[in-house]
Amino acid sequence: MRIALIGQQDFGKAVLEAFRARGDDVAAVFCAPESGRPDPLRLAAQEAGVPTHQFPRLTAPEAAEALRASGAELAVMAYVTQFVPQALCVVPRFGTIQFHPSLLPAHRGASAMSWAIIAGRRYTGLSIFRPTDGLDEGPVILQRKVRIEPDDTLGSLYFGKIFPLGVAALIEAAEAVVSGRGAALAQHEAEAGYEGIIGEAESRIQWANHIDLTYNLVRGCNPAPGAWTSLEGRKLFVFDCAKRVARRFAEVKGHRPGEVVAAGPDGISVLGQGGFLDITRLRWADGRKIPAAEAGILAGAMLGT
Repeated sequence: MRIALIGQQDFGKAVLEAFRARGDDVAAVFCAPESGRPDPLRLAAQEAGVPTHQFPRLTAPEAAEALRASGAELAVMAYVTQFVPQALCVVPRFGTIQFHPSLLPAHRGASAMSWAIIAGRRYTGLSIFRPTDGLDEGPVILQRKVRIEPDDTLGSLYFGKIFPLGVAALIEAAEAVVSGRGAALAQHEAEAGYEGIIGEAESRIQWANHIDLTYNLVRGCNPAPGAWTSLEGRKLFVFDCAKRVARRFAEVKGHRPGEVVAAGPDGISVLGQGGFLDITRLRWADGRKIPAAEAGILAGAMLGT
Protein backbone atom coordinates (compact mmCIF):
# COMPACT_ATOMS: atom_id res chain seq x y z
CA MET A 1 0.00 0.00 0.00
CA ARG A 2 1.04 3.63 -0.43
CA ILE A 3 0.77 5.63 2.78
CA ALA A 4 1.58 9.03 4.24
CA LEU A 5 2.77 9.05 7.84
CA ILE A 6 1.89 11.86 10.24
CA GLY A 7 3.72 11.63 13.55
CA GLN A 8 6.94 12.18 15.43
CA GLN A 9 9.52 10.81 17.84
CA ASP A 10 10.44 7.15 18.43
CA PHE A 11 6.94 5.79 17.92
CA GLY A 12 6.61 7.52 14.58
CA LYS A 13 10.03 6.22 13.57
CA ALA A 14 9.09 2.65 14.53
CA VAL A 15 5.89 2.87 12.47
CA LEU A 16 7.84 4.20 9.48
CA GLU A 17 10.34 1.35 9.71
CA ALA A 18 7.59 -1.28 10.15
CA PHE A 19 5.71 -0.23 7.02
CA ARG A 20 8.91 0.01 4.97
CA ALA A 21 10.07 -3.41 6.19
CA ARG A 22 6.90 -4.93 4.75
CA GLY A 23 7.60 -3.34 1.38
CA ASP A 24 4.91 -0.69 1.67
CA ASP A 25 5.52 2.63 -0.05
CA VAL A 26 5.78 5.49 2.46
CA ALA A 27 5.17 8.39 0.09
CA ALA A 28 5.51 11.27 2.56
CA VAL A 29 6.15 12.02 6.22
CA PHE A 30 4.65 14.94 8.14
CA CYS A 31 6.18 15.77 11.52
CA ALA A 32 6.04 18.76 13.84
CA PRO A 33 8.74 21.45 13.75
CA GLU A 34 11.50 20.76 16.28
CA SER A 35 12.22 23.00 19.26
CA GLY A 36 14.78 20.77 20.97
CA ARG A 37 16.59 17.59 20.05
CA PRO A 38 16.23 16.30 16.47
CA ASP A 39 13.07 14.31 15.82
CA PRO A 40 13.94 10.60 15.28
CA LEU A 41 11.12 10.25 12.75
CA ARG A 42 12.34 13.18 10.69
CA LEU A 43 15.90 11.86 10.71
CA ALA A 44 14.84 8.33 9.72
CA ALA A 45 12.55 9.57 6.95
CA GLN A 46 15.19 11.80 5.42
CA GLU A 47 17.81 9.06 5.63
CA ALA A 48 15.41 6.75 3.77
CA GLY A 49 14.80 9.38 1.12
CA VAL A 50 11.14 9.87 2.04
CA PRO A 51 9.81 13.40 1.28
CA THR A 52 9.51 15.04 4.67
CA HIS A 53 7.39 18.04 5.67
CA GLN A 54 7.37 20.12 8.85
CA PHE A 55 4.47 22.55 8.64
CA PRO A 56 3.93 24.79 11.68
CA ARG A 57 0.21 24.06 11.27
CA LEU A 58 -1.40 21.18 9.42
CA THR A 59 -4.42 23.41 8.83
CA ALA A 60 -2.38 25.32 6.24
CA PRO A 61 -3.50 24.71 2.64
CA GLU A 62 0.10 23.78 1.80
CA ALA A 63 -0.18 20.69 4.03
CA ALA A 64 -3.19 19.34 2.15
CA GLU A 65 -1.49 20.07 -1.16
CA ALA A 66 1.63 18.17 -0.09
CA LEU A 67 -0.47 15.19 0.99
CA ARG A 68 -2.40 15.25 -2.27
CA ALA A 69 0.81 15.47 -4.28
CA SER A 70 2.22 12.39 -2.48
CA GLY A 71 -0.43 10.16 -4.01
CA ALA A 72 -0.90 8.34 -0.71
CA GLU A 73 -3.90 5.99 -0.50
CA LEU A 74 -4.06 6.21 3.29
CA ALA A 75 -2.76 8.59 5.98
CA VAL A 76 -1.51 7.04 9.22
CA MET A 77 -1.31 9.15 12.38
CA ALA A 78 1.30 7.87 14.84
CA TYR A 79 1.94 9.97 17.96
CA VAL A 80 0.58 13.28 16.65
CA THR A 81 0.59 16.47 18.73
CA GLN A 82 -0.57 18.85 16.02
CA PHE A 83 -4.26 19.36 15.19
CA VAL A 84 -5.11 17.51 11.99
CA PRO A 85 -8.21 18.95 10.28
CA GLN A 86 -10.76 16.92 8.37
CA ALA A 87 -9.71 18.78 5.24
CA LEU A 88 -6.41 16.89 5.50
CA CYS A 89 -7.83 13.57 6.72
CA VAL A 90 -10.09 13.11 3.70
CA VAL A 91 -7.40 13.75 1.05
CA PRO A 92 -6.24 10.10 0.65
CA ARG A 93 -8.54 7.66 -1.11
CA PHE A 94 -8.98 5.57 2.05
CA GLY A 95 -8.89 8.49 4.46
CA THR A 96 -6.91 8.54 7.72
CA ILE A 97 -6.42 6.28 10.74
CA GLN A 98 -5.01 7.31 14.13
CA PHE A 99 -3.37 5.62 17.13
CA HIS A 100 -4.42 6.48 20.69
CA PRO A 101 -3.04 4.81 23.86
CA SER A 102 -6.28 4.00 25.67
CA LEU A 103 -9.40 1.91 25.26
CA LEU A 104 -11.57 4.65 23.82
CA PRO A 105 -13.87 6.23 24.77
CA ALA A 106 -12.09 6.05 28.16
CA HIS A 107 -9.17 8.40 28.75
CA ARG A 108 -9.40 10.73 25.81
CA GLY A 109 -6.61 13.30 25.87
CA ALA A 110 -2.84 13.61 25.65
CA SER A 111 -2.00 12.05 29.05
CA ALA A 112 -4.17 8.93 28.65
CA MET A 113 -1.67 6.36 29.91
CA SER A 114 -0.69 8.44 32.94
CA TRP A 115 -4.28 8.94 34.02
CA ALA A 116 -5.05 5.22 33.66
CA ILE A 117 -2.27 4.46 36.16
CA ILE A 118 -3.11 7.35 38.47
CA ALA A 119 -6.76 6.27 38.55
CA GLY A 120 -5.71 2.79 39.67
CA ARG A 121 -6.97 0.99 36.56
CA ARG A 122 -6.06 -2.68 36.21
CA TYR A 123 -6.33 -2.57 32.42
CA THR A 124 -5.90 -0.10 29.61
CA GLY A 125 -4.89 -0.52 25.99
CA LEU A 126 -4.86 1.18 22.62
CA SER A 127 -7.31 2.13 19.92
CA ILE A 128 -6.98 2.70 16.19
CA PHE A 129 -9.74 5.03 15.06
CA ARG A 130 -10.91 7.42 12.38
CA PRO A 131 -9.99 10.94 13.51
CA THR A 132 -12.61 13.68 13.63
CA ASP A 133 -12.32 17.31 14.65
CA GLY A 134 -13.29 16.25 18.19
CA LEU A 135 -10.27 15.15 20.23
CA ASP A 136 -10.06 11.32 20.20
CA GLU A 137 -13.78 11.10 19.44
CA GLY A 138 -13.87 9.28 16.09
CA PRO A 139 -15.20 5.78 15.34
CA VAL A 140 -12.94 2.89 16.37
CA ILE A 141 -11.54 0.29 13.96
CA LEU A 142 -9.74 -1.98 16.43
CA GLN A 143 -8.53 -2.12 20.03
CA ARG A 144 -5.96 -4.07 22.03
CA LYS A 145 -6.19 -4.54 25.81
CA VAL A 146 -3.20 -4.69 28.18
CA ARG A 147 -2.92 -5.30 31.90
CA ILE A 148 -1.49 -2.62 34.17
CA GLU A 149 0.65 -4.49 36.69
CA PRO A 150 0.71 -3.19 40.29
CA ASP A 151 4.22 -1.80 39.85
CA ASP A 152 3.98 -0.62 36.21
CA THR A 153 5.15 2.92 35.55
CA LEU A 154 4.27 5.11 32.61
CA GLY A 155 7.57 4.04 31.08
CA SER A 156 7.09 0.29 31.46
CA LEU A 157 3.46 0.46 30.30
CA TYR A 158 4.29 2.45 27.19
CA PHE A 159 7.61 1.06 26.03
CA GLY A 160 7.05 -2.51 27.23
CA LYS A 161 3.44 -2.99 26.13
CA ILE A 162 1.57 -0.28 24.25
CA PHE A 163 4.41 0.87 21.97
CA PRO A 164 5.02 -2.50 20.22
CA LEU A 165 1.31 -3.38 20.15
CA GLY A 166 0.53 0.03 18.70
CA VAL A 167 2.94 -0.37 15.79
CA ALA A 168 1.46 -3.77 14.92
CA ALA A 169 -2.11 -2.48 15.34
CA LEU A 170 -1.57 0.40 12.91
CA ILE A 171 -0.35 -2.04 10.27
CA GLU A 172 -3.28 -4.39 10.91
CA ALA A 173 -5.79 -1.55 10.72
CA ALA A 174 -4.20 -0.10 7.58
CA GLU A 175 -4.44 -3.49 5.84
CA ALA A 176 -8.07 -3.85 6.90
CA VAL A 177 -9.05 -0.39 5.68
CA VAL A 178 -7.34 -0.70 2.30
CA SER A 179 -8.87 -4.16 1.73
CA GLY A 180 -12.34 -2.93 2.62
CA ARG A 181 -12.57 -4.76 5.97
CA GLY A 182 -11.90 -1.81 8.25
CA ALA A 183 -15.38 -1.13 9.61
CA ALA A 184 -15.40 1.59 12.26
CA LEU A 185 -17.85 1.66 15.18
CA ALA A 186 -18.96 4.87 16.88
CA GLN A 187 -17.72 5.37 20.42
CA HIS A 188 -20.27 4.92 23.22
CA GLU A 189 -20.52 8.46 24.57
CA ALA A 190 -22.11 7.39 27.86
CA GLU A 191 -18.77 5.75 28.77
CA ALA A 192 -16.56 8.55 27.48
CA GLY A 193 -14.03 10.39 29.61
CA TYR A 194 -11.53 13.17 28.93
CA GLU A 195 -8.60 14.32 31.07
CA GLY A 196 -6.22 17.18 30.38
CA ILE A 197 -2.46 17.15 30.12
CA ILE A 198 -0.65 16.42 33.38
CA GLY A 199 1.23 19.53 34.43
CA GLU A 200 2.71 21.00 37.57
CA ALA A 201 -0.54 21.14 39.53
CA GLU A 202 -1.62 17.60 38.64
CA SER A 203 1.77 16.02 39.40
CA ARG A 204 2.25 17.55 42.85
CA ILE A 205 2.34 15.02 45.68
CA GLN A 206 -0.10 15.58 48.55
CA TRP A 207 1.35 13.56 51.39
CA ALA A 208 -1.95 13.64 53.31
CA ASN A 209 -3.49 11.45 50.59
CA HIS A 210 -3.63 7.68 51.01
CA ILE A 211 -0.35 5.98 50.10
CA ASP A 212 -2.10 4.11 47.26
CA LEU A 213 -2.98 7.41 45.59
CA THR A 214 0.51 8.78 46.07
CA TYR A 215 2.13 5.64 44.69
CA ASN A 216 -0.15 5.66 41.65
CA LEU A 217 0.67 9.31 41.02
CA VAL A 218 4.42 8.67 41.11
CA ARG A 219 4.08 5.66 38.79
CA GLY A 220 1.88 7.56 36.36
CA CYS A 221 4.39 10.41 36.12
CA ASN A 222 7.52 8.26 35.81
CA PRO A 223 9.59 9.02 33.73
CA ALA A 224 7.79 12.25 32.75
CA PRO A 225 6.82 14.79 33.89
CA GLY A 226 7.79 13.39 37.30
CA ALA A 227 5.68 13.63 40.46
CA TRP A 228 7.10 16.28 42.74
CA THR A 229 7.22 17.55 46.26
CA SER A 230 9.42 20.11 48.01
CA LEU A 231 11.87 20.39 50.87
CA GLU A 232 12.60 23.75 52.41
CA GLY A 233 11.52 25.49 49.23
CA ARG A 234 13.48 23.28 46.84
CA LYS A 235 11.49 21.28 44.29
CA LEU A 236 12.12 17.53 44.42
CA PHE A 237 10.97 15.02 41.78
CA VAL A 238 10.30 11.42 42.82
CA PHE A 239 10.84 8.51 40.42
CA ASP A 240 11.70 4.95 41.46
CA CYS A 241 9.98 3.86 44.64
CA ALA A 242 7.98 1.10 46.30
CA LYS A 243 4.84 1.17 48.43
CA ARG A 244 4.87 -0.35 51.92
CA VAL A 245 1.68 -0.69 53.93
CA ALA A 246 1.61 0.30 57.60
CA ARG A 247 0.35 -2.71 59.55
CA ARG A 248 0.26 -1.30 63.07
CA PHE A 249 -0.30 2.04 64.77
CA ALA A 250 3.13 1.73 66.37
CA GLU A 251 4.76 2.09 62.93
CA VAL A 252 3.34 5.59 62.40
CA LYS A 253 3.03 6.83 65.98
CA GLY A 254 4.76 10.17 66.45
CA HIS A 255 5.16 10.85 62.72
CA ARG A 256 3.27 13.05 60.25
CA PRO A 257 2.44 12.52 56.56
CA GLY A 258 5.33 13.78 54.46
CA GLU A 259 7.92 13.05 57.15
CA VAL A 260 11.08 11.16 56.21
CA VAL A 261 10.96 8.42 58.82
CA ALA A 262 14.16 6.68 57.70
CA ALA A 263 17.18 7.46 55.55
CA GLY A 264 19.96 5.07 54.66
CA PRO A 265 22.04 3.49 51.90
CA ASP A 266 18.91 2.14 50.16
CA GLY A 267 17.14 5.50 50.04
CA ILE A 268 14.51 7.30 52.11
CA SER A 269 11.13 6.25 53.51
CA VAL A 270 8.35 8.83 53.63
CA LEU A 271 5.11 8.46 55.57
CA GLY A 272 1.75 8.82 53.82
CA GLN A 273 -1.72 7.89 54.97
CA GLY A 274 -1.78 4.13 55.40
CA GLY A 275 1.86 3.41 54.66
CA PHE A 276 5.24 4.46 53.40
CA LEU A 277 6.84 5.38 50.10
CA ASP A 278 10.32 3.87 49.94
CA ILE A 279 12.11 6.13 47.44
CA THR A 280 15.27 4.93 45.69
CA ARG A 281 15.66 7.48 42.89
CA LEU A 282 14.86 11.19 42.69
CA ARG A 283 15.95 14.49 41.23
CA TRP A 284 16.31 18.01 42.54
CA ALA A 285 14.74 20.52 40.14
CA ASP A 286 18.13 21.90 39.14
CA GLY A 287 19.92 18.55 38.81
CA ARG A 288 19.90 15.08 37.33
CA LYS A 289 18.35 11.84 38.58
CA ILE A 290 20.36 10.37 41.45
CA PRO A 291 20.01 7.57 44.01
CA ALA A 292 17.88 8.88 46.86
CA ALA A 293 20.65 8.00 49.31
CA GLU A 294 22.83 10.66 47.65
CA ALA A 295 20.32 13.49 47.96
CA GLY A 296 21.43 14.50 51.46
CA ILE A 297 17.93 14.10 52.94
CA LEU A 298 17.93 13.11 56.62
CA ALA A 299 15.39 11.32 58.77
CA GLY A 300 13.01 13.85 60.30
CA ALA A 301 12.87 16.07 57.23
CA MET A 302 9.35 17.17 56.24
CA LEU A 303 8.58 16.94 52.53
CA GLY A 304 6.00 19.32 51.11
CA THR A 305 7.57 22.29 52.88
